[in-house]
Formats: sequence, structure tokens, C-alpha cells
Amino acid sequence: MGGDPDVSATIDERGVPKALLTPCGRAQVPDPYGERALLTSAMTKGYDAVPDEERVGLQRYLEAVVAARPAPVHAAVAFNAVYFGYDLGGDGYGGSPLCLDDFPVITLGECAPVLPVGAMVCVATGSNPLYAEIVYREGAHPRVGAVGDVPAWVSGAPAGAEGAGRPGDGATPLRRELLVPDLQAFGSALSLSSVQLHRLRTRRRWINEDGHVVVDVRYPSLEAARRNDLAAYADHLLTTARAQLLSPFVPVSLAALVGSTHEDDLRAGLLGLLGTVRGVLTADTTLRTWGDYAMPRTSFADCLQDTGPLGGDDLRSLAASVERAATPGKRRHGLTAPVSVYTAVGPRLREFPGATEVLRGVGYAAAVCRANVVLADAVRGDSDQGLFENGSRITLDDAFEGGGVWRSHHPGDAEKLGDPLAPAGRGWTSTLPAPTEPDPDLGPVDLPLADEASLGTGELLRSDEQEIVWRAPLRLAQLIDGWFPLHPCAVEELHRPHGVRPMVRLEVEHSGEVLHEKEAVQDVTAELGGASGKLTGIAWPRDFFPGLMLELRWLRGSPVVRLATTRLTERVQVGDRETGHCYDPRVLTREDAPGSDRHGDSAIGLGPRLLVMRTVRRCGLLTLDGHALMDRSALPSAAYGRRPARSQAAALESAVTELLAEQLLEPALGSRDVWDQPHFPPRDGQRVIPLIGYRPAQPRVIRPWGGTEPGGEGQRGVQFVPGHLRRLRPGCSPSDAQRAAFRGHCRRLGKADGWELPHGYTFVTEHTRGR
Repeated sequence: MGGDPDVSATIDERGVPKALLTPCGRAQVPDPYGERALLTSAMTKGYDAVPDEERVGLQRYLEAVVAARPAPVHAAVAFNAVYFGYDLGGDGYGGSPLCLDDFPVITLGECAPVLPVGAMVCVATGSNPLYAEIVYREGAHPRVGAVGDVPAWVSGAPAGAEGAGRPGDGATPLRRELLVPDLQAFGSALSLSSVQLHRLRTRRRWINEDGHVVVDVRYPSLEAARRNDLAAYADHLLTTARAQLLSPFVPVSLAALVGSTHEDDLRAGLLGLLGTVRGVLTADTTLRTWGDYAMPRTSFADCLQDTGPLGGDDLRSLAASVERAATPGKRRHGLTAPVSVYTAVGPRLREFPGATEVLRGVGYAAAVCRANVVLADAVRGDSDQGLFENGSRITLDDAFEGGGVWRSHHPGDAEKLGDPLAPAGRGWTSTLPAPTEPDPDLGPVDLPLADEASLGTGELLRSDEQEIVWRAPLRLAQLIDGWFPLHPCAVEELHRPHGVRPMVRLEVEHSGEVLHEKEAVQDVTAELGGASGKLTGIAWPRDFFPGLMLELRWLRGSPVVRLATTRLTERVQVGDRETGHCYDPRVLTREDAPGSDRHGDSAIGLGPRLLVMRTVRRCGLLTLDGHALMDRSALPSAAYGRRPARSQAAALESAVTELLAEQLLEPALGSRDVWDQPHFPPRDGQRVIPLIGYRPAQPRVIRPWGGTEPGGEGQRGVQFVPGHLRRLRPGCSPSDAQRAAFRGHCRRLGKADGWELPHGYTFVTEHTRGR
């Protein structure tokens, strides 16, 4: 294994792996169940960590998926295709390992669980169920007018908002959403005929006249409602769709890719895979993208050349009408007052003649994405950061409601320029009371933590006839006030026989540590009013800190709740804290910042250095591994809640210089995308912003199943290939050794004995491959 590998031996001059070439030298479209696994361990680290040669097969397959699907392909849908094995020959997911009985059921007009784009669902009907994949989703606020006119307060309003300046209680916000299901995603065998679908649309009992489903979605918290599509889909896969995610029948299992079944590893690996898929779609020059949706450039160009309904003429007319929407007419006397007009793309498209048929089914998603791309191109090409020659400023104000809400404002030159494609929610903020100017003599602002409603109830690990097990990180507010949330399943079970405030015995185990007897066994109160129950009156051991992962176990019918920590393989140093127990790095960064401990949370009295560290950790872009990166220009106002005095700003800048020199902070460059989401490292085509980053020391990663890290030093010449399924040629069958290897693979995934290879497939054991 000495020396560098001969790349030319495996890659041709076009960068295509020779394993993907036909005998004639043509590049073939890879298959998720083919000879070469499309997903690799490196892809669980995110797009930038993937070697170019590993991206090629994934890119070619996703290009084919985008070309084959009738709707723009969201990154979550693209992930489904490669992970669950979407067949490009017409069967879709029909031959995939998905268990249809596990799909959540949705009903038109009723309340539904959170169903992000990518979710596999069963649409309830009076006879045959409709199996579908959610390929598009948008807000369907009832106040959005039939011609796309939107009241200002709706644009950018949080979920559950009740009116102008009235955000609602925020505990369990309700939001009406329109879901576009692809009813053909599971192939012809599991799809209804056009006649049957027409009958269902006409009745409007199970799907509406367009073949869509409008539901009221109840979110567990405002924090959950604000999550982007990929984060929401990751939560869905790890909870509601966990069985299909960890199925041993997928082409290559997530657990095999990350080399672990630990929850943190699964979540980080899943988000890494989703980021890799999104990165491949974004970087592909044959595709046009709108947010996380991708469409072929050729089909977009054909649309612009089309003279029919919602073709190029109609879309250019839409762009012109948005540009003119706020332009005042000539008046005889004096100047006109400033005007803001908000236009929702989806309802506006319905007003074009002949658009009704085009907007049925998944055609609605295609039309909305194309319209938004045309509007974005007009803003980029015909304006100066959204300011047009007629004096109007056009910006994207809300990326979710009504297919996207665009704001037209005149006169636009009076407003501060910025990224016009970053949703600012100015409609909603314009209805809020103006903030009061802080006293210039006041000190730093106490940066708020998440409120109790958004702390969450943790993650359910198991709920069977014997016990309920869940886990969650300890939060600073809980540490200070001595409480911890109960999972809703446990709340319901405890409430029935014991009432609203029963006494419970809490048994605490701090793995590897000896606790005082008053800490080890405590009598606490279970407050069970509503679904958000909690244990109160807890005396937390002195070694407990914000971010410490806690696992709770309640034996059904018992008055005892057991709470335990989990030891790490070795002690690690993370920032200023050393620990030997599992922790959530995001909570640790946010809530273990200077000025925060079990005695309180305040920035008062902090010097400039600690104030800078606290502000970066509290306000910076938070990554999965606990890094915080903040726009350097925003630091002074974030620290003080206003523009600070010159002496205060100078002290902060001096502190930043010192911290950078001592490498306690690091300089970096990032970027912002059209959705105003920051990224690091910066992405091509996005606005670059300077960052300062807090980077806690990283512990050494140990693969739980042995071996070394796939991307580590000393592994540059080989690629780790996890165990995966491969489709066999007709007439072939797997060997007994491969059948046994698959059963062992299932056991490592936590599956019970008895799993057998599906017909027509074999199992490829994990191995290394030269690059």
C-alpha cells in the first residue's frame, strides 16, 4: 500500500469512474442497488468532505431522478430516491423496502402531524388508500386572497399568529399547509387510474380539486415550526419514519455508513447525507434550483419558450406586474405616501387564463418553482439589489406562505439595501410595536435562552408494554430552576391513575461517579397539566451542566423514574469544560457560555473578552458539532442590543483582536443563500460575509465497530465501503455465506434474528477499496 494510488486506473478523462462505463465507453446511470454503492461514509460528513470521484455516481443518478420526476425534486426527495432505491424504469418506490402500513395517514381538512417534504404518507379515502410521497409544501393561510393579495402581517408571520402584531401563545402553534403528494411515486401497481383520481378530485372529500391535501399542522413548539425543510425531514426520519430509515433492506444503511447505532451519530450522519445531496443538486450545472428544489435547465428553458398557459409570456407578465404593483399613479397634488404590496405567487398564478389544468397535481409545484426562479432572475438581472429603475424595490419577503410572498415597495431608495432574495418578513415586523431605544448608560444585553415551550420533551427511544424510555439534554433553565420535562407518553400514562400533581421517586445515576444519597434518590413532583408535563423540585448533582445528555426510564405502573448519564470512551475537553459523559455540543456551546451557570444567567459585569465569547456562542450560526460562527459586523449591536458607544465598540474590537491572536476565536468567511441561511464554508454564487468563530476542541472520534475513521490520515489511498445490498442478475441467487452475513448485518443494526435477504438481492460485506 505504499505510494499514492493510480487514479487514472479507476477514473477516465471525464472524471467518470470506469465502473460506471458501458463496454462502449458511455457513462451509464448508476443504480442504488447496483454494483457500486452510491452512498459512502464520507458523505455523512457533508458535501465538502466528499472526494470528487465519489460524487460522480451520485450526481449522475440524481440528474436522472430530476429528469424522470414530473415535479421539481426537493433535496429530501432526492435523498429518498438514492437511500430507498427509486427505480427509474417506472416502478418508483414500488419495489423498495418501505413498509406501507407504517406510513402516517392524512385526511383532507383535518389536523395532521408535522409532514415535511419527503414524507411518505397514506392519504385516507373511502376505498383504496393513496400511497404518496410529499414532493412540495407551502403555507395555505386563509387570509391570502384569491389573486395573491396578502395582508402585510401574514408575510413572515410565525406559526400560530392570530393577527397583526398578535403572535399567539406559541406553545403548540397551528398552521394551515398545502401538501402536494406525488400519487404515482410507488409505480402503477400502487397507483390509481386517471379515472379513479378524477372521481376523487371531483368529490373533494379526500383530496381537493387539484389533487392536493390541505391540513392543519400542529407543531410541538415555535422552534419546530421554524426549522428548515431538511432539519424537519431529519427529525421525521428519526422518529415517525425511524423503522424505514433503519431498515436492513435499503441499499446501504445509515447505521452502516456512520458505523454506529448511537442516536447522535445517526442524526449527524443523516444531516450530513442530506447536506451532501443538496450540495450535489446545487453544484450541478445542468440543473436550476429554487431553494432546495431542483429542475432540469432544459425543461425550464422549454417552459420559457412555451406560449401556452403559464409559459414564458405569462411568467414574464407576472414579473412585470410585481415590479409595478407598488408604483403610484400620477396625482395632481403633492407626493404620494410610501406603498407596500405583498403578492403570493401560488394564488396569483391561478388568475392566468387556462392555468387551472396546469396547476393540478404536481404541476402546481413545477409552476410555482419556475415562477419564483423567473422573479429571482429579474431581480438579479434588472435591478440594483432589488431597486428597479421605476423606483420600486422588489424583495422576497416570505419563502413559505402561498408559494412565496414578494414585497413591492415604493419609493424603494429610502430603504436600506441588502440581499433582496433573503426573506426578511417585513410584512409581519411592520405590524409589531416599534422597539424602545435602550438607555445608552445600560450595560450589555442579557441574551435570552429558548423559553420553556421550545425546550422540547426529548427523544422517545422506546415505548412498549413494560416501559417508556426517552432522553434529552439538560438545559440551563432546567438546571437553574430544578426541573426536567416528561415525555408526553409518560405524562398520559401517569395522569390517569395519579392525578395532576403526584409525588414520584427520582433515582439518579451519574455513570462512573458517586452521588450523595440526597442526590441519588429524591422525592419530586410530577406536574401533569396538559401534554407538557415535567418533574419539578429536582436537586441536580453539582457535576451536572447544560448540555449533559440524560436518559430517563419509567416502568409502567411504577412510582419511580430512573435518570442516568452515559459515559464517554475517554474524557474530552470542550471549550472551558472537561467531561467524561455524553453531551449535546449545541446546547453546551449555547448555554454553558460565560455568565451562565446553575446560579443564574446574566451578562452584567462581564468584561469585553467574556462578553465577546458569550455573544458569539449565543448568537452565532450553530453547527451540529457545537461550533458557533457569527457575522463580525453584527457583534457590537448583538452584545448591547443597540449601536454601542464608541468606547464600547472599541473595547469589543480590541477583545476580538486578542481572542483571535490567542486562537480562542478564529476568523472565517461564510455566505448567505437566497433564503438568508448562513453557510460555512462559503458557497459559490452567494454573498460572502466575514465571520468570527468559536471552535471548541474536538474529541477524537472512535468508530464504535472498530477500525479507523474512513476519512482520516493514513486512509487516503483506500475507501471504506460499508455493507450493502446489491440487485442480482436474473437467475442468480446469493450464497449461504452472504445470507449469513446479512443476518449478522441485521443484528448489528439492532434487528432481531430471522431477517432474510429479499428475493433477487445479495449482500456485499463491508470492505476497503483502492481509489
